[in-house]
Amino acid sequence: MKKFGTKVVQLRIPILILSLVLLIPSFLGYVNTRVNYDILSYLPKDIETMVGQDILVDEFGTGAFSMFIVEGMEPKDVSEICQKIGQVDHVEKVLWYDSVMDLTIPMEMLPDELYKAFNSGEATMMIIIFDETTSADGTMEAIKNIRKIADKDCFLSGMSAVVTDTKDLSEKEAPIYVCIAVLLSCMVLSVAMDSFLIPFLFLLSIGMAIVYNLGSNIFLGEISYITKALSAVLQLGVTMDYSIFLWHSYQEQQGAVPDKKEAMARAISETITSVVSSSMTTVAGFIALCFMSFTLGMDLGIVMAKGVVFGVIGCVTILPSMILVFDKALEKTKHKALLPEMKGVGDFVVKHYKIFIALFVLILFPAIYGYNNTEVYYNLDETLPKDLPSIVANDKLNENFDMNATHMLLLSADLPSKDVKHMAEEMKKVDGVNWVLGLNSIKGSALPDELIPSDMTEALMNDNWQLLLIGSQYKVASDEVNRQCESISAICKSYDKAGMLVGEAPCTKDLIEITDKDFKTVSIVSIGVIFVIILLVFKSVSLPVILVAVIEMAIFVNMGIPYYTKTSIPFIASVVIGTIQLGATVDYAILMTTRYRKERYAGMDKREAVTIACQTSVKSIVVSALSFFAATFGVGLYSNIDMISSLCTLMARGALISMVSVICILPSMFMIFDKLIMKSSLKDKKKNNHIEQEAVSL
Repeated sequence: MKKFGTKVVQLRIPILILSLVLLIPSFLGYVNTRVNYDILSYLPKDIETMVGQDILVDEFGTGAFSMFIVEGMEPKDVSEICQKIGQVDHVEKVLWYDSVMDLTIPMEMLPDELYKAFNSGEATMMIIIFDETTSADGTMEAIKNIRKIADKDCFLSGMSAVVTDTKDLSEKEAPIYVCIAVLLSCMVLSVAMDSFLIPFLFLLSIGMAIVYNLGSNIFLGEISYITKALSAVLQLGVTMDYSIFLWHSYQEQQGAVPDKKEAMARAISETITSVVSSSMTTVAGFIALCFMSFTLGMDLGIVMAKGVVFGVIGCVTILPSMILVFDKALEKTKHKALLPEMKGVGDFVVKHYKIFIALFVLILFPAIYGYNNTEVYYNLDETLPKDLPSIVANDKLNENFDMNATHMLLLSADLPSKDVKHMAEEMKKVDGVNWVLGLNSIKGSALPDELIPSDMTEALMNDNWQLLLIGSQYKVASDEVNRQCESISAICKSYDKAGMLVGEAPCTKDLIEITDKDFKTVSIVSIGVIFVIILLVFKSVSLPVILVAVIEMAIFVNMGIPYYTKTSIPFIASVVIGTIQLGATVDYAILMTTRYRKERYAGMDKREAVTIACQTSVKSIVVSALSFFAATFGVGLYSNIDMISSLCTLMARGALISMVSVICILPSMFMIFDKLIMKSSLKDKKKNNHIEQEAVSL
């Protein structure tokens, strides 16, 4: 490692030049990485709802549809809009009255069920079928073009419209997220560091690592909008520690070695050894997300694990080169650190350790109860701004047609018409079902087969499958619509074993069931992997249990607070926040533990060792936690997308709760379990020497 440090110092100018050159392909990779705005597309591909979606695309040439509502318009004007929409690229078909009958024939000639389904007072509704999937680029472009055709009395609803609005909102806000995170991080570092310039060098080197990470996502093909929005902010928060460690180590080495280049070479050597082992827990936390069957976890996990690796590389190559190049400027901008030394914290905690243990026990049970009972929401459009065009349109659909969801039912083409009719009649009796429409409904008793336009027939039937549309009063992700889907599916299977219920509501029902299992899996994997890493690092059976228990308690408190504040959180938060908080903040506990063990092995009694460990670690833990807090808190306040806002708020709060837990609860645990720790741990002198250097530097 010393040789590597020396090489970095020698090649500092070429390293800076190369780092700047690499920004070009990274930026190109970033702008050319497709972003997926459809959360439901991350469901496993082998479940029935997703198989059905593929059949819709392959057999009917469609993967998405929208309801288009028109108010107070004459039939001939509505027909004209239909024709214009039908000419928009990626619009496969537009189904309305004139798809079945000529406008010269009164609408009352339609079967009653069909007439009531698509007409309500002064409002009429048409179905727009797209030739690509819900979140495909072509579908979203078609949504924008349709809105250009429509006037103020026209409303385009459906999942594709919601996805399009989410994309526009996310693209507008994402750059602001980064600006907020950088600004607040600068404020924290300016208070904590002893140079006005060094925070900017930290942020510049981390910023380069972020660009490299985002650019390398092109090899994944695409990333989710949540990953895109959070990755830069999260990478900034979790990798800031590494830069702080290098700077402190460099300053310490300057006291021992007069030559700054030699001091930096030694600092790089120390940083690599310490940061690599420290970053393993963070990477492990993110890798645990890859065990989710809901592949959004893998998307976020891979990107963030890469981000940590890029952060480590940047910390030991780019940042040292910058510090040496800007050495004179750094000297001129030095000042006394404004953050107080917080003297006496160690003595206070040790003196009152029994009180902190009592608080731990008292808080734990209500925290676990809140954690297990926090309300989670799955309907992603519920918390978007109410003035978005898609949300306004969905409200209009509910207001005029008492409709909140539309299901699609795929049936075998050879299922007899009488069975389809009987099945549809049964489904109409299911609670919340407004109508069930297929070719039989359109024909009714008034139209013979030969009068049904071929476009209409092709939209609803082919050689292998026939399609029914089912209108529902119930909102997506509600208990009522989930029970409705179960009932409809059971009726369908009684007539046609190959039949499949697809659509947003059935997919969301699967999402609820799958993420519930994923939550348990990810929690077990993340705790298990981090437990093993701590076990190997400290060669202790008891310390992994204690460290993980302290951080898990902080997670319970963080995730339990929404229950007591009556706040509903997005489903993805319940899955990923615990893993992120554990992986990102267990480093605080590792730092204090290393110093505690070093002092105990040096011959001090437990009280002295715990006091010194707490006192020497507290400032570093506070700076690290505040940096993480700063990078996420502002984004949580600003974002209008509740999925992102909630995740950032939970991460920010989690950093502070973990900070307090490690400073107050962990030393108290050492006091209680000191004998057990010493008896269940193997002493490693070589590692302890390295640990001592790490703790002193921090």
